[in-house]
Amino acid sequence: MARIFSWNVNGVRSALGKGLNDFIAQTSPDVLCLQETKCDAATAKTLGFNFPYQFWHEAEKKGYSGTALLAKVEPIAVTTDIEGDHPSEGRVITAEFKDCYIVSAYVPNSQRELERLSYRLDWDADFHYHLAKLAKKKTVVVCGDLNVAHEEVDLANPAQNRRNAGFTDEERESFAKLLQQYGFTDTFRAAHPELKHRYSWWSYRPGIRERNIGWRLDYCLTSGDIPWDQAQIHDQVFGSDHCPVSVSVSAKL
Repeated sequence: MARIFSWNVNGVRSALGKGLNDFIAQTSPDVLCLQETKCDAATAKTLGFNFPYQFWHEAEKKGYSGTALLAKVEPIAVTTDIEGDHPSEGRVITAEFKDCYIVSAYVPNSQRELERLSYRLDWDADFHYHLAKLAKKKTVVVCGDLNVAHEEVDLANPAQNRRNAGFTDEERESFAKLLQQYGFTDTFRAAHPELKHRYSWWSYRPGIRERNIGWRLDYCLTSGDIPWDQAQIHDQVFGSDHCPVSVSVSAKL
């Protein structure tokens, strides 16, 4: 089984100062996907991560967005971004391994007043097309901050957030399409269909995380019928406003 972890670290250098390397040592992932790295590739490669294969995709705007994929096994090939007219925000890394593709993704936020909702939905469509093409060749494992709480069980206050970014009908329907039309599995929800109060993001406002007023925005999805296990949310782990998520898949890397 290949153990895959994903974490929106909200600044990789900040996370290193809050125990990121300790977490890696404790969990020993085969592949670690990071989002919101906020770090250029040249600097990132000097940070001392204990992975022989590191792929960093930075945004054009310094200190913004960014993704990474760190692996113990060398991928066959690695690509960045998706097709379509999109700004250079470092949002997608795709690594091909022997039995599967692994994608580290940081989906755009629709922002306050839903200023970027239309763009977000266009981005979703291109991202889904990218994943569907990959899935025709091999199993795809998608890990990352997908910036949507799919169902009411996936956030603490659904009624109050109905038209807020990450819980609009449009975003939820787009995510549902990825599951229903393109055949991806939300591994955590498939493993725990009725489990409540499990979130992966909390506001930094005082008392919010302590009271577990959160959202489940981070996912590990799989395509096809690849066996998987241990779909987990590591909400006891601090170091970011997000916590890590993980899954094990029966695949050779």
